[in-house]
Amino acid sequence: MNGLDIVFGVVGLLVGLVVAFIYIKTFSQNLIARSRAESEQIKENAVKEAQNKAKEIELSAKQQQMKLKENFERDLESSRNELRTLEQRLSKREDTLDRKLDTLSVKEKHLDDLEEKLSKREKTAAAKEQQLDQMLKEQRDRLIQISNISADQAKEMLLRRIEDECRGEAGAIVQRITEQTQEEAKEKSRQIIIQAIQRYASEQTSDHTVSTVTIPSDDMKGRVIGREGRNIRSFEKATGVDVIIDDTPGVVVVSCFDPVRREVARISLERLVQDGRIHPARIEEIVATVSKEMEEELLKIGKEAIQEANLPNLPKPLVPMLGRLAYRTSYGQNVLRHSIEVAYLTQVMADELGLDGTLARRAGLLHDIGKAMDHEQEGGHPQIGMEFLRKFNESEAVLNACLAHHGDVPSTTPYTPLVMAADAISASRPGARRESLERYIKRLRELEDLATTFDGVRQAYAIQAGREVRVIVDAKLVDDKVSAKIARDIAKKIENEMTYPGEIKVTVMREVRSIEYAR
Repeated sequence: MNGLDIVFGVVGLLVGLVVAFIYIKTFSQNLIARSRAESEQIKENAVKEAQNKAKEIELSAKQQQMKLKENFERDLESSRNELRTLEQRLSKREDTLDRKLDTLSVKEKHLDDLEEKLSKREKTAAAKEQQLDQMLKEQRDRLIQISNISADQAKEMLLRRIEDECRGEAGAIVQRITEQTQEEAKEKSRQIIIQAIQRYASEQTSDHTVSTVTIPSDDMKGRVIGREGRNIRSFEKATGVDVIIDDTPGVVVVSCFDPVRREVARISLERLVQDGRIHPARIEEIVATVSKEMEEELLKIGKEAIQEANLPNLPKPLVPMLGRLAYRTSYGQNVLRHSIEVAYLTQVMADELGLDGTLARRAGLLHDIGKAMDHEQEGGHPQIGMEFLRKFNESEAVLNACLAHHGDVPSTTPYTPLVMAADAISASRPGARRESLERYIKRLRELEDLATTFDGVRQAYAIQAGREVRVIVDAKLVDDKVSAKIARDIAKKIENEMTYPGEIKVTVMREVRSIEYAR
């Protein structure tokens, strides 16, 4: 490339730049002109819009002013109406006050007249009272002259007569109230006892401890005896019982006055027979194991009894003693079950009388606790049990219930008679004891036999533990009127010839049956 080409290139570039500058300048001027025109247009539009907005605001302000004026006029009219109403009320009240003032003035005048009349009556009454006193004085003096006695003597005679009359009437009233109270108390106590019996349900029979052990063969019986009797002597020494082995086949009798020791001996002998290894060392080992298990069993039974009686706060030494009662019987009745029954029955009666049911249940459960240790100490079980409970700071109600529940000493709390009643109920209920069950069955038979002695009676059934007897009569021989008479006669005969708790309901049933056969 030569220098001429460069010059031409530079010149061309300059010319392009000039042309471009001219074009840009022209475009800028046009753009500025358009912008000015647009800004003028926007300015004019803004002015117009501002004028329109000012007109709208002015119109709105005028409308608001009109509304405020209307509201003010409305409120003003309302206030004027209220003022008119208040003026009317005030006017009415003024009229009412005027009328009341007139009425008061009339009443005041009337009261003045009444006071004047009352004053006159008081003067008249005072004069009459004075006259009456004078007449009474004259009559008293005349009576004194006639009777020849003084006023004090006459007053004394009158008071004495009134006193005698009042004493007689008071005595009659006291006697009537006493008889009524005794009848109500008997009826209430009967109802409470019957309700307690009905609300508590227990087993009809009680288990007693078993004192015999089955021996499989005579050879095993010889092993129990041992050479020259050494095994049986070791067994008796370890257990403290007497083992009786006679000619009765397959049976060994364990005898002991302590039921717990007898039960330990029975279980130990059964295990020795099952094991087959019978010698003094083995006997001591088995007896020690069973004795430990028995202590645990007594604790378990005692805890179950406490839980059943709902008395969780008993002292711990009492727990195994309650367990011991489970192995003690009285006339075939388990003493622990008997104690739990007495606890519940005592609580039911105490609740009915408004006493402390928990304390009553505690006294009932512990009343025979002395039977758990009366084999080991001298004296009766009430005294033993009371002294044992006193060591644990039991309340006076529990101690007296334990000591006096057989009536040996007087009752000092209201809970003791309840425990005595519950004790009698539990011991005499049907099925509780062997001899009581026999008497119960005999009474039911007597009740049925008595009902069948009347003419027209076909059958009689004693139901509901002897509290009701249902009598079925012959409908051909007895009508409705005669059946009512039979029911009354049976009830009267039961009252005269039988002894029974509570009451016995007599129900006479008369049924007519017509039978035909279709052939």
